[in-house]
Amino acid sequence: MHDYHAHSVYSDGGHLGPMLDAAAEAGLEGVGFADHCSVTRDDHWVAKRDRYARHFDLTYERRRDAIERLRGEYDLAVHDAVEVDYEPGSEDRIAAFLDEAGFDYALGSVHYVGRHTVFSFEDFSTPGTPAPETVVADYYDAVVALASSELFEIAAHVDVIEAHPQLAGRRTDEQVRRVADAFAASRTVPEVNAKRTTRDGEPDLHPTDDLLRALRDRGVRFTVGTDAHRPGEFAERVDALARVCDTYDIEPVSPADLRRRGGSRPRPAE
Repeated sequence: MHDYHAHSVYSDGGHLGPMLDAAAEAGLEGVGFADHCSVTRDDHWVAKRDRYARHFDLTYERRRDAIERLRGEYDLAVHDAVEVDYEPGSEDRIAAFLDEAGFDYALGSVHYVGRHTVFSFEDFSTPGTPAPETVVADYYDAVVALASSELFEIAAHVDVIEAHPQLAGRRTDEQVRRVADAFAASRTVPEVNAKRTTRDGEPDLHPTDDLLRALRDRGVRFTVGTDAHRPGEFAERVDALARVCDTYDIEPVSPADLRRRGGSRPRPAE
């Protein structure tokens, strides 16, 4: 198994050496470091880049040099990747950055909608915040746009809002259908993501059951990613990914296969 989604100290993860040691101990044959990056021009999110460690566009060459040195020290494949914040309207900037940087592959993620993240520390019960149903609708609109953009080999944790206690369980059957149809028509594939903890010893991962089934019904392929930020997160998450792949008869596809099959990403506008 290759883990195509882990993080290093170049964004909000651990040091490369200990992360690789833990990945090897977990039985992985390869690990991809996909550190966080944002090319937003939104004033609000530009101001948040420091807080959320989204400056990888300035340091990716340094990590690439470090990966090249470490590849000779480890008996596992080490992939040079990136996880980019996707926001509708940013497609040309993202395409230009990815074309220039030349990563092995790229993940796209919807981490925020409007002026709010979709993580559990955001409180949507306070005055002035949007209604949870509005956040959910905007989130899935953005996921559909991400898939349709075909900028990325992988779409990360495509229903991450299911981990937010105020947003979970609010999506509609129509939103599930739209997301599944969008990926069925796209060269971008979703990942089975182990960011969520296990529940009662069973996998409780992204995408959650109804969306996972809808994607499978349409013949959508998947990659897998632990989304590990610390060395100690690999072992349990690798086991959970293996179990869910067995349960749903998923044979993960590699980003290299996706590039050979899907061709190059759309070119940015002149």
